[in-house]
Amino acid sequence: MPTDTAAVRDYLIGLQARLTTTLAALDGRATFASDAWQRPGGGGGDSRVLKDGALFEQAGVGFSHVMGQGLPPSATQARPELAGAEFEALGVSMVLHPTSPYVPTTHLNVRFFRAAKGASDAWWFGGGFDLTPYYPFDEDVRHWHRVARAACAPFGADVYPRYKEWCDRYFFLKHRDETRGVGGLFFDDLNAWGFARSFEFLRAVGDAFLSAYVPIVERRRAQAYGEREREFQLYRRGRYVEFNLVYDRGTTFGLQSGGRTESILMSLPPRVRFEYDWHPAPGSPEARLYSDYLRPRDWLGEAGE
Repeated sequence: MPTDTAAVRDYLIGLQARLTTTLAALDGRATFASDAWQRPGGGGGDSRVLKDGALFEQAGVGFSHVMGQGLPPSATQARPELAGAEFEALGVSMVLHPTSPYVPTTHLNVRFFRAAKGASDAWWFGGGFDLTPYYPFDEDVRHWHRVARAACAPFGADVYPRYKEWCDRYFFLKHRDETRGVGGLFFDDLNAWGFARSFEFLRAVGDAFLSAYVPIVERRRAQAYGEREREFQLYRRGRYVEFNLVYDRGTTFGLQSGGRTESILMSLPPRVRFEYDWHPAPGSPEARLYSDYLRPRDWLGEAGE
């Protein structure tokens, strides 16, 4: 079937609404403020941000639908012939920064691109979700990956392992030699299945997120913590900032395409600290994050699942 941008847009707007409604109810105190914006070069979006809630220190769920001339290089790594093409891009991007160090930071993105330049005309889907805990629990990480595997299962037995491995490679801080978190799914340049099947997969990923994340929140949100855990969380948030500003293709695309800076950078945590040459004490819970979690692992295979 031909591409159906209107159907993608309708799904993404609905997904943003479902996410913000569910997350606000989960927080229980704060609500999302809507900040609609227009892009001078074409299109616009709606950035919804929750601040200082009972659960979330900051949560951002943004929808954007932009178009224009001059597709940036960050979006054409697999198709250099389309650099500078006329383009249209739609997506929902979300980052949640809980206050509790025991509730993981998390990220979801689902997107659709169309580009045309001369005889070249292309479209593709991309996205995924990943989890960044500070004090991880094996049962939480395995639950996260079970849901990711289940979302991929109808599309082939090879899909979860392939996109799980891509996530481990993508969310990797080369200058730190560590993963950003415990992974999940990442895919891009997806069109080989045709529009209908590729769009179905995008929806499967978007629809799986709450089932993956909410049970972890419910298990950990009431866990007591002190200044030590909070300071470590703020320190580790610095790694999140490093990744987003140095490596993240979505951030780079937004800035290169003349997007709205506030919406692009709403993924950054509201509070963070940096400390020179800090190392966790050997044998500490903080050290266990580094030794056991910040590297690619076959979480389900190790458990015999």
